Amino acid sequence: MTDPLGPNTTRNLCDKMYEKRKQGAQEVETLVKELTANDEKERILQIVDYLIVNFSTSPNGNHRKGALIALAAVTIALGPESHSLLNKLVPPVIKSFSDQDSRVRYYACESMYNISKVARAKILPFFNEIFDGLFKLFSDTDPQVQKGAQLLDRLMKDITSENESFSVDAFVLLLKDRLYVGNPFARQFLLGWIQVLDSVPHIEMLPYLPEFLDGIFNMVSD
Repeated sequence: MTDPLGPNTTRNLCDKMYEKRKQGAQEVETLVKELTANDEKERILQIVDYLIVNFSTSPNGNHRKGALIALAAVTIALGPESHSLLNKLVPPVIKSFSDQDSRVRYYACESMYNISKVARAKILPFFNEIFDGLFKLFSDTDPQVQKGAQLLDRLMKDITSENESFSVDAFVLLLKDRLYVGNPFARQFLLGWIQVLDSVPHIEMLPYLPEFLDGIFNMVSD
C-alpha cells in the first residue's frame, strides 16, 4: 500500500520517542483537516487503512503506539464527521487493550479517551467491547495502565449518563457475567458503574436489582 502520509510523518509516528510520535500525530491531524476542507474523503480513508494495516498490527511496539495516537488524531481532525469512520477507527484501539506491551495498553486507553471525547453518543455502539476492556484493564499489573483506564472509565460514565438511548438491559447482562470476580480492582469498577447509573434520573435501576443482588452480597461476604 502506497504511503499516503509522506516519509517524514511516517518516520515520526514510528519513532521510539513519544515527542516524535506526538509530532507525527499532529501532522496527521493537520493533513486530515486539509483533506476534509477539500472534501477528499477517499484520501482520508486511505490514511486510516494505511495506519491500520501498516502500524496497528506491526510486531514493533513503537509502530503500534504510533497507530493509536494517529487514529485519535484522525478522529479529532474529523470532529463530528468522524462517526462515519468509527467502524474502522475503534476496533484496532479496542484490540490494543490486550496488547502484550503495557505502554501500548496505556496508549490504547488514551486513544480511546480522545476518540470517545469527540464521538460522544456515537461511541455507544461499541460500549460492550469498551466495557469489557475496561473491566480487564482495571486489574492490569501496570499502575499507569490502571490510571489510563480510570480516566477513560470516567468519560464513558459521563457519556452513558447523558444519553437516554443507553440500554440498561444490555448493561445488566454485562454486569451479571462479571459480578463473581475476585479481583478487588475489578469489583471496584463494577460497583462504580452500579452507583453512577443508579444516580442518573432517567435510568431506573431498581427493577434490575434482583439480577445482580446475589453478586453484590457475594462481594460483601468476602
